[in-house]
Amino acid sequence: MNTPLRSMLVATAASLAMSVAAYAAGPEIVKGPSKDAECFKPLAAETKFFQWPKKEGPYRIALANGFIGNTWRIQMIQTAKAYAALPEVKAKLKEFKVVSTGDDVAAQIAAVDNFINSGYDAIVVNAQNPTAFKPVIKRANAAGIVLVAFDNTLDTDEAINVNVDQKGLGELWGNWLVKNIPGNKGKLLEVRGVTGTSVDRDRHEGIQEVLKKSGGNWESVEVVGRWDDGTAQKVVADAIAVHKHFDGVSVQGGSTGTIRAMIDAKHPFVPVGGETENGFRKLCAEYSKEGLKCTSAGTGPAQVAVAIKTAIAALEGEVVPQSITLPLSIVEDPNFKDGDSFYSKETDNFFVGNSFPTCGINFSAQEIMGQTKADQ
Repeated sequence: MNTPLRSMLVATAASLAMSVAAYAAGPEIVKGPSKDAECFKPLAAETKFFQWPKKEGPYRIALANGFIGNTWRIQMIQTAKAYAALPEVKAKLKEFKVVSTGDDVAAQIAAVDNFINSGYDAIVVNAQNPTAFKPVIKRANAAGIVLVAFDNTLDTDEAINVNVDQKGLGELWGNWLVKNIPGNKGKLLEVRGVTGTSVDRDRHEGIQEVLKKSGGNWESVEVVGRWDDGTAQKVVADAIAVHKHFDGVSVQGGSTGTIRAMIDAKHPFVPVGGETENGFRKLCAEYSKEGLKCTSAGTGPAQVAVAIKTAIAALEGEVVPQSITLPLSIVEDPNFKDGDSFYSKETDNFFVGNSFPTCGINFSAQEIMGQTKADQ
């Protein structure tokens, strides 16, 4: 081989190696703000901003879901599919894959590893555990893959998190109960979510910190409703049978089932802080004059669409915050209105407030329910 040609090949190989190494190093920390600052709002003033090298599309993106056993998760998967099917999004996708692995953290991590090894460009994940993914994050960054966690996010600043203020939501419920229960004391029923997840942990901590700071005399009884109406209805019925009376209730999810258990047990209506299920809001409006005072707050499953939008933006080389915060959907008694904050003609098993207008994401119930909940 002649010397000039050999030198050229060596230089080319070195250049390629440097390019691959730069990409595989993960995101660069840069100055903000984001190009789409209204949608990609940083969690705090000190939140870092990431930028990956621009990658040409179309992209292969995967959704690695864990728990699937409630309507929020089902609607989340349907929303993800509806978003991926939008013409302007579909044009940027070569493949969109969905896998749900259940409660098994190891199985979810294995699914993410499989997507990394299969060369996907980005992976969005609703994590079963906030701390178990640190090795996976390093493997994704080493491979130049964008990893975005949403809803149940990750205790890390090395991957993108998309979420509402989950602890703040617990604080909201706690403050509602303190405000609406006379005497700053009472026995409370706390219906928790899926054990081991960041959302369950953060919401619980928010509630309990408010109760402690109130200086009141509060007794909390905890049951695990797994954010599911059927499960919540059963465990609430059991709790009422044992304890006879509660002065207030907070419920992370399964809010409709919680109220139905109270009605079936003929438990007097008390202040309730619950999620944004359509059925829950229907009941709050129907029984308001009979003493059911509710605050309904939470976040719609369309979080997943924001996570996918974020992943695409990162792949296109845009600057994005490491931690993105989204607004809560909040309605309090007596402001439950049919056609606005709930929909009497729609199924109970639909989460209202499932839109993020600042991100251009707003799906109707029909658009979401037309999608399947199966893996793809």
